[in-house]
Amino acid sequence: MPTTAPRLIKKYPNRRLYDTGASRYVTLNDIHQLVMEKVEFSVLDARSGEDITRSILLQLIAEQEQRGAAMMSEEFLSQLVRAYGGPLQGMVGTYLQQCLRLFMAQQQPLQDRMRSMVGVDPVATMGSLAERSLDIWRETAGSPTTAGSKTER
Repeated sequence: MPTTAPRLIKKYPNRRLYDTGASRYVTLNDIHQLVMEKVEFSVLDARSGEDITRSILLQLIAEQEQRGAAMMSEEFLSQLVRAYGGPLQGMVGTYLQQCLRLFMAQQQPLQDRMRSMVGVDPVATMGSLAERSLDIWRETAGSPTTAGSKTER
């Protein structure tokens, strides 16, 4: 089975990203979608030819962290910064990568097991409940209370 080369994306000085495989300009959201679909790609600086894939992935993480539901606490990020330049820097990266790989590998069997016990997808159910609770909270917070607004005659 022949292996295919990773998809090539070029970043131009005007900060635009061009997907050479699809022959079109793409956004960071498109890059995010490639990551989610597990499509291999590399991003090269169009001027220097330097591989900047890691910096684009870090930019995606930073945007995800700023959008709301942050995964990494300030304490975790501070510890990560402290790990750079230390004698165990390489080991920390490898350890975190292995932990995340193990965590992700355990998620699907756990969801399947819970689905068979409960009969529904627990993650989807919890997500739906959380969304509904948020909708109720928004409705309550966004509208004036009606208690006492009607006068009895």
